[in-house]
Amino acid sequence: MKIVNRKSMLIRESGRSTDFISPSFGHGCLFNCTYCYMKRHKPKGLDIAKNTGEILTAINNHSCFTVVDKPNQTHESLITYDISCNEDFALHLKYHNWQQIFKYFKTSDKAMGSFATKYVNRDLLTYNPEKRIRIRFSLMPQVYADQLEPNTSVISERMAAINDFIEAGYDVHVNFSPVIVTDGWLEQYRELFKQLDKAVKDEHKPHVKAEVIFLTHNTLKHHQNLEDKLPGEDLLWRPDIQEDKISQYGGVNLRYKASLKSKYIQEFVDLHDEIIKWNTIRYIF
Repeated sequence: MKIVNRKSMLIRESGRSTDFISPSFGHGCLFNCTYCYMKRHKPKGLDIAKNTGEILTAINNHSCFTVVDKPNQTHESLITYDISCNEDFALHLKYHNWQQIFKYFKTSDKAMGSFATKYVNRDLLTYNPEKRIRIRFSLMPQVYADQLEPNTSVISERMAAINDFIEAGYDVHVNFSPVIVTDGWLEQYRELFKQLDKAVKDEHKPHVKAEVIFLTHNTLKHHQNLEDKLPGEDLLWRPDIQEDKISQYGGVNLRYKASLKSKYIQEFVDLHDEIIKWNTIRYIF
């Protein structure tokens, strides 16, 4: 791990998970998920920004002078910022001045912080952010997570934590990402949806929304995974149902063929709404 002074205060538009992406409080990840785009750009190590106050000042200035049409699918009234686009904030919590970050959002009348995680860090339960921090627990069938997300919290633990975090004062959503299409995938997701329906208390269900992102893989990451003998490439690398996509950075990515993906999306939505219609899908692609 390296402590750095974050120089760029660029705030990028998102429009999906959140309205905007904040400057990075951290860059890198101590997990080693085989599909992770972060690992393509920073295979090892973790950088933690020491100038937390400057980043929060940049967010505050941005929120004061930015006009966002509300309500939208990210929030009814608040401008939302992803504070963990380049790391898993919950995993790296002890390295951050996280209470300073959370206090800013808790006291801001305009901004809300948000991050996705695969790690249930119960130290977060000692702080009540009064619904100004949104945690998005990443979910996939455990049989896939066993291969693709080593050392992360098991899926049942992530689902069980939803009630605890809501009751502690967090806004909680779920993140079905990446959705993996393989033989029998719909039956795997059927079981996942049933588990989620059972795990979340009825009084919390109206507040737990979802984002759904189908897998995009990368050629260089594929070859690196093979070189490192990481499991799961048979799930991720499916040229028979995938097609090339050139990324904005010039890399060759693989995504599900457009002619098939619309079918997969409809199948996912139909199954989802059959079992957990209460879990509103904010967006899916």
